[in-house]
Amino acid sequence: MTAKQSPLFLGIDTGGTYTDAVLWSEEGGPKGKVLAKAKALTTRHDLAVGISGAVDAVLEKAGTDPAAIKLVSMSTTLATNALVEGQGGRVALVMIGFSEADLARDGLKTALGTDPVVFCPGGHDVHGNAAKLDLSGLEVALPELGGSVSGFAVCAYFATRNPAHELAARALIREKTGLPVTASHELSAKLGGPRRALTTLLNARLISMIDRLVAATEGFLGHRGIAAPLMVVRGDGALVSAAFARQRPIETILSGPAASLVGARHMTGLDDAMVSDIGGTTTDVAVLDSGRPRLDPEGATVGGFRTMVEAVAMRTFGLGGDSEVALEDGALTPKILLGPRRLVPLALAGMAHGEAVTTELERQLRAPNPGRMDGRFAVRTGVPDRLAAGLTAPEAKLYEAIGATPLALDRLLTSNAQNATLNRLVARGLVHICGFTPSDAAHVLGKQANWDAAAARLGAELFARRRDGRGQAIAATPEAIAERVLTTLTRWSAEYILETAFAEDGLDGAATVAHALVQRAVDAHPGIARFSVALDRPVIGLGASAPLHYAGLPPLIGNGCIVPEDTDVANALGAVVGQVRVSAEARVSQPREGLFRLASGQTVRDFTDEAAAIAAAEVDVRAIVAERARDAGTDSAEIDVSTEFRVSTVEDQRMFIEAHVVAVASGRPRIAV
Repeated sequence: MTAKQSPLFLGIDTGGTYTDAVLWSEEGGPKGKVLAKAKALTTRHDLAVGISGAVDAVLEKAGTDPAAIKLVSMSTTLATNALVEGQGGRVALVMIGFSEADLARDGLKTALGTDPVVFCPGGHDVHGNAAKLDLSGLEVALPELGGSVSGFAVCAYFATRNPAHELAARALIREKTGLPVTASHELSAKLGGPRRALTTLLNARLISMIDRLVAATEGFLGHRGIAAPLMVVRGDGALVSAAFARQRPIETILSGPAASLVGARHMTGLDDAMVSDIGGTTTDVAVLDSGRPRLDPEGATVGGFRTMVEAVAMRTFGLGGDSEVALEDGALTPKILLGPRRLVPLALAGMAHGEAVTTELERQLRAPNPGRMDGRFAVRTGVPDRLAAGLTAPEAKLYEAIGATPLALDRLLTSNAQNATLNRLVARGLVHICGFTPSDAAHVLGKQANWDAAAARLGAELFARRRDGRGQAIAATPEAIAERVLTTLTRWSAEYILETAFAEDGLDGAATVAHALVQRAVDAHPGIARFSVALDRPVIGLGASAPLHYAGLPPLIGNGCIVPEDTDVANALGAVVGQVRVSAEARVSQPREGLFRLASGQTVRDFTDEAAAIAAAEVDVRAIVAERARDAGTDSAEIDVSTEFRVSTVEDQRMFIEAHVVAVASGRPRIAV
């Protein structure tokens, strides 16, 4: 069979700025062979445009028949970026058996923001015994909520031990509204109600976003005649079917970074390394140990929220090529600040909208004094109108004033209150801010040339004439400010890599120590106390801009930095070389002596014999995980079952407390015949 006739695998990564595609074959040695790769701008208003641009370019470069593609796998940073930037649909949280005081725990109130919450009596105890359920308050609220939210999140007290009340609430919501509902027991079997509620809330917010991504991808594949299964990379690097990901989008947080780890290991063959992946919006840093990524057993932390999603032990920082460039307030010699918010680079806005951007930048440069809104524009993201539901009157008025063409903020905003209103529209994912970014700085210096360099230079000129605490311009030339921005980005990258290493080593004050070490490394006068640090392993630099931003890393981290040949598509490559991996859990508890209660899936059963309960638990989790493996996209899963007992000894007698039974199924994804 020739290479052209052999099965081909298509990997796609939809990032915050670019959508990458790679065509890969298993032939060509242990690492297979990258046949073609391409990039296209991610088009958030219609994701299919960016996807089709990247994939069509790959197919053209490879000169292959689309029908030869037997598997399509996709990683995405959209869910991660949405949490970092505080975006997502407006959802209603339903808390069963909880009180308002529980909102103060685990960051739940902060995550909820202004979204509505409904409290209902009910829930269960640790052994699955039910309190009285009363959903009348929810039923009264549903007509109004159904028209103002995009979905619901339901969390009941001890639902992991008995999900009956969550199932009842979900059925009522679906009957009355027809909107998507996420129930907490579907996402995690761990205890900790408020954090489980937080995870459920974030999942509900992400459903519409991931649904649009999957629909756009499936639509494109259908139009191109690619009749292959579509897989999505989960946050632990495993693959799941698109249908699986649609229901549990929270599990795709850190999808892109997880895929990049798989890709980094595949490309370099290194077993031990730090991996730093810089994109348009975020920098993701993780550790490879003995060829496997470290997982975070406590749950992934993204955007400041600790979830219950098992994912790579990845630290995500709001630092990327499209990070907002700002100036430290109130300092005589202000520092350059980067991120965490992503802006549309002026170079990109200028390429897309031409004179609508450059004319306004030139007008602002003609003003005798710099303005605080110089070089800033607002533009709609182009999401469907239904996602703008629930806007306040001021938000709706400002949203109407913003269109598909960037509008200069000094023409749009007339008060500080409107600026706060604009930020809320940005947080909802309805509006983008365009402004000066490191990508613009790279264009000014000729180190990047894919967008409009003239618009980038105008933005740099405007930023350079901003004033320091002495009233002087912060830089003499656009080139000078551009150099400062790129130097700052490299320095912050080193700090984040070291901070991750210190945190993994369990050191307190990791961020402070990392900042001090890098400061000493770059300071011309390091001081009386001299010290240095060196990583015990090299850094693998990933991302299209890694060759630029990571060239200066080695002296700051005390080790080498390897940038692989296909670093620009590491995520897309990692998406096609992984495996499906899913799990199922069951618990056996003893509510009273001689009674063993099994909670598995959506059922609760009682036994009078411990061995019978454990045996039933093992049968249940095998059946559940086998079904999940099929749903996740594999027909050849290997299943491993493990049981962990909690017992005590009283007067030399063994006393059963609890048993935790876990089944894990893994296998390569099914491919088209």
